[in-house]
Amino acid sequence: MDTYYDPKDLDKFPEIGKEAPDLAKKFFDYYEAVFAEGALTEREKALIALAVAHAVQCPYCIDAYTNACLEQGSDQAEMTEAVHVACAIRGGASLVHGVQMQKLADKLSI
Repeated sequence: MDTYYDPKDLDKFPEIGKEAPDLAKKFFDYYEAVFAEGALTEREKALIALAVAHAVQCPYCIDAYTNACLEQGSDQAEMTEAVHVACAIRGGASLVHGVQMQKLADKLSI
């Protein structure tokens, strides 16, 4: 079945720079620096990235960071917990915006 998302396209990501190589180089240099060992380990950064990938619903990122997490020694329990953290934050963000709705509804109902 053909779908818009093709996992093989992830390998073509570096080609995004062919029309703007200077910008692509800046992005990829920054990206590499962000994921380098620092105050957070590469393993911790991969788990954060996996959670964010789920929050932004990027299938390419989910694939990439599932692999990165496994390569960095994370197990499925840790990865699943990271996804639940993303779910809780995303759900909470939707719910807290309900306060805005309540305030406006209260104001307009007066």
